[in-house]
Amino acid sequence: MSTPQTRDAFEAYVRERLDVIETALATAATGKMPFVTEAARHVIAAGGKRFRPLLVILASALGTPRSAEDLTRAALVMELTHVASLYHDDVMDEADMRRGAPSANSVWDNSVAILVGDYLFARASDIVADLGVDFVRLQARTFSRLVQGQIAETLGPAEDQDAVGAYLAVVADKTGSLIASSAMFGGMVAGLPADQIEALAGFGEELGVVFQLSDDIIDITSESTGKTPGTDLREGVATLPTLMLADYDDAESRDLLRLVEGDLTDDATLAETLRRLREHEVIEKARAEVARRAEVARAHLAVLPEGMAREALSELCDTVVTRSV
Repeated sequence: MSTPQTRDAFEAYVRERLDVIETALATAATGKMPFVTEAARHVIAAGGKRFRPLLVILASALGTPRSAEDLTRAALVMELTHVASLYHDDVMDEADMRRGAPSANSVWDNSVAILVGDYLFARASDIVADLGVDFVRLQARTFSRLVQGQIAETLGPAEDQDAVGAYLAVVADKTGSLIASSAMFGGMVAGLPADQIEALAGFGEELGVVFQLSDDIIDITSESTGKTPGTDLREGVATLPTLMLADYDDAESRDLLRLVEGDLTDDATLAETLRRLREHEVIEKARAEVARRAEVARAHLAVLPEGMAREALSELCDTVVTRSV
């Protein structure tokens, strides 16, 4: 299975593969009972960036995918694992919305959401078995990191642990690990050598962390992404800018931190907190950290074959930075 060599043809190829994967997702989320199918397709039908399937496709295009079927399977495993984790996350977070639609736990209940998440994990495990033992092992280890990241987030940092460092470790486990595995799955399907698979792992992990950190900034600064500003802030979710704010020792910053850590259920109080955060230099400091980490991610690409696939992966580094500006 070869990939196109002109940019227009390459972009068309990527879109075509994503369309195939989208259809396959709905099929993979089909259960024996109509109710299971409805609940399992609930988050999938709400849409999403399909960032992980995209990474599988782009990484596989660095070489020659062994078959279209295995490429689709690899992308399915990653996206199903991601979607399954969202069902569990919404229960943990007591979320009401997911991707602009009511969350599964609010439509049905927590038990249904947990069981549907388990079902989708099982579907991913069934599909990955057809790819081989190396894929099975990587998916299992990724799942382990997702769970441990959730546990670490739930427990919070230890008293003697740096809060920013603890947060970044959670982000690496909860977000970076699956994005890294997506890039690795693509490279593995294409039979890339071990050093290139390792480079994809480093690239994907760093890119995943950058992706989440840019979301942290967007929660505070943006009013045009479809996400309600201050959602994480109101729910008391730790983010990079608010954690960095704790490092400032001037009176204005201490007063702002008290606001951030206080009751933000009142719309006026939330709006005032957002305004002050947007004007604080901590936002630019957070943006600088996002940009720095994006360059770290890009550096991992140096050992990969030159061509449109590597260029597309490099462009993702720019995308995750500019989305938070």
